[in-house]
Amino acid sequence: MQCSWKAVILLALASIAIQYTAIRTFTAKPFQLCPVSSPVNCGLGLGLGLVGQEAEGGELRGCEEISNFSYNASRKTHVLILATTRSGSSFVGQLFNQHQDVFYLFEPLYHVQTALIPRLSHSRNTVDRRVMLGASRDLLRSLYDCDLYFLESYIKPQPANHSTDKLFRRGASRALCSPPVCDAHGPAEANGDEGECVRKCAFLNMTLAAEACRERRHVAIKTVRVPEVSNLRALVEDPRLNLKVVQLVRDPRGILASRIETFRDTYRLWRIWRATGRRPYNLDLTQLSMMCEDFLSSITTGLSRPAWLRGRYMLVRYEDLARSPLQKTREIYEFLGLPMDKNVADWIQNNTRGSSDLSAKHKYGTVRDSAANAESWRLKLPYDMVDYTQTVCQHTLQELGYKTVNSSEELKNLSITLIEEKTFLPFL
Repeated sequence: MQCSWKAVILLALASIAIQYTAIRTFTAKPFQLCPVSSPVNCGLGLGLGLVGQEAEGGELRGCEEISNFSYNASRKTHVLILATTRSGSSFVGQLFNQHQDVFYLFEPLYHVQTALIPRLSHSRNTVDRRVMLGASRDLLRSLYDCDLYFLESYIKPQPANHSTDKLFRRGASRALCSPPVCDAHGPAEANGDEGECVRKCAFLNMTLAAEACRERRHVAIKTVRVPEVSNLRALVEDPRLNLKVVQLVRDPRGILASRIETFRDTYRLWRIWRATGRRPYNLDLTQLSMMCEDFLSSITTGLSRPAWLRGRYMLVRYEDLARSPLQKTREIYEFLGLPMDKNVADWIQNNTRGSSDLSAKHKYGTVRDSAANAESWRLKLPYDMVDYTQTVCQHTLQELGYKTVNSSEELKNLSITLIEEKTFLPFL
């Protein structure tokens, strides 16, 4: 008997669900209460276990009640940089990576995507997204608790003796290129390029990495694999975490221009349109429309200020950060309630004024003349492509304060900015 293609797809999705469930079953930690003397650091495992505290009446209080306490400076802060590809997220990640008290991870959800549903991470299929988001939330919760062993379930080939050389962009994390994780680099040297870190540090010992995570006072993770802030509600409301979300947005026209340059295969038809002036009939328009729909949905949620996001959400425009990097970074740190150390300020000074060095031209590099780069896309896209983008992303552009253009002349006139003066205050 022959199987239809629909049956094959259903079987494949069922297999994915079973695989994910198996991973959770064999790696999840038991849920238990551990009496402690303070509500600080209410979390799971590795010294941050889900805690309870004895009340005056002798009853045990769980994290649900403890979470009502005001946070203080000694409590671990968990930061999530929520972004999309080519929106400046690598740059923003470095604003935390350079902080001596922050343990930073670059795109750990990459491993979830490749292990569960490779090439389907942006699928509109409800089942695909549910599988991806469920696994992503569980992994994020474990990583914020410094449980890096859980990540091993998604790394292929699976690490042997808790060591691997397959962690995605390991070199983008200072903490993973510094002692005690890597003795080949001193703290100062860990600011070098990623390739040097990978060559000198070789295999990553996950046990040492977990120890380094626990030694730092805060954890920051950057991801472009969570579509909307509403997908994070379960984590934001989790009393075991002290999660704060920094959502980074950028002009969709600038993102499109950057993706066309960076992802040459995926955006091949867009490159043909740009080169010939004719839009290919088989162009995948969802590459643009999905980005703007996710943006609009996410910022609508964030700016509507739901109670569950109070004190937990800040919207940052890449263009504002590019024009005033030091001032905007201070505002971000103030929202998070963290002191901004000298390493961060020095890195901003050295990486936002441009460079003639070849590393500054790398597609994933962070050395830029940031102010000039904010609207440089206007010289890279033809007007017909910009006009189409403005039609598809009209409401997103309006909400975020990006002006539209009506002619090629207006597009190329860089003396006229397309960025409205608009303030997005954190929801406190």
